[in-house]
Amino acid sequence: MRIIARMNVGGPAVQISGLMRGLDCTEFDHRLYTGFCSIEEADFLDIAAFDITATRILGLGRRISLGKDFSAFLSLVREIRKFKPHIIHTHTAKAGFLGRIASIFSLQPSIRVHTFHGHLLNGYFGPLKRQFVIIAERVLAKFTNHLLAVGEKVREDLLANKIGKFQRFSVIAPGLEIGVLPNKVMTLEGYNLSISRMHCAYIGRVTNIKRPDRFLDVVSEVKRRDIPLDFFVAGDGQLLDFCRERISREQLPVTVLGWQGEIERVLAAADMVVLTSDNEGTPLSLIQAGMASLPVVATRVGSVPEVILDGETGIITNLDVIEIANALERLTNDQALRNIMGQRAKEFTFNKFGLKQFVNLHVELYKQLLSNQAKF
Repeated sequence: MRIIARMNVGGPAVQISGLMRGLDCTEFDHRLYTGFCSIEEADFLDIAAFDITATRILGLGRRISLGKDFSAFLSLVREIRKFKPHIIHTHTAKAGFLGRIASIFSLQPSIRVHTFHGHLLNGYFGPLKRQFVIIAERVLAKFTNHLLAVGEKVREDLLANKIGKFQRFSVIAPGLEIGVLPNKVMTLEGYNLSISRMHCAYIGRVTNIKRPDRFLDVVSEVKRRDIPLDFFVAGDGQLLDFCRERISREQLPVTVLGWQGEIERVLAAADMVVLTSDNEGTPLSLIQAGMASLPVVATRVGSVPEVILDGETGIITNLDVIEIANALERLTNDQALRNIMGQRAKEFTFNKFGLKQFVNLHVELYKQLLSNQAKF
């Protein structure tokens, strides 16, 4: 039984889709339970993962509401008692909270596994809420058979806050695959982008934690220096209108594509990728960029250094706008460097973040946990 609060477009939805497709259905009766996305979010199940069936749980969405959350909790208890799963695997904070408590109250002897998909302790909550989250996760960890993190830095931060025990806490890097990239010129023309200019992509949610304001500050600095580099945004979120307004007002060289269902088209149009976030888990957009032989400029946050080898597959910077712009200028002016970094990125990402390995590591963990339970 796999539980996630919502399958909004983003890293967790991509990884869960890979697991839903990758686990052998003749060996696992594998079911997905999720809530609904908010109106401003795109639902990955409706847009990209048509082949995946899910049981929808009312109230199991993004927003916290005591009434709806309690209703979702009761629904999860009923579903657990009906399904009687050997393993309950929860993903993301809210689903981890409600799902594990529902598992306990269901009185079913299920093995509980939880995945932390990002650095939930940094950048999302104020001091008081952050302390509450830490206390809640410490308690829930005592009732969880195994914890997973998507990166070593994520695990280190959680252990430093006394969440979980090292011996019951593993790291499984995200697993991905991408299709063949389409023709670059045809893709640029399809997006109405200039075929005579280089393009840098911002890929992902346009939300506070991703710092699209910093991204636009970088674009403004690139424009001021007259660097021959255009930008495009492939993503959606609550700050997209703010970005559009500033782009228009300042006449910044940015094209807003919105959310794109085919990541291969997005990558085919780009010469490099930039990430300006304040916080990240293990960013899938950077893995996909590497698989497409694209160098990356990214801020040193979360597990970014586990995805980008600084100076080899991309350039990692601090949060300073000038430093990010310097890195982009360096890549723009050095084609040989772009080519070398892109080739190294492709080799590194395919070796470390392949989908088959990702699925196999989960299967091995599930079987090991079931074997340990059988011994007792």
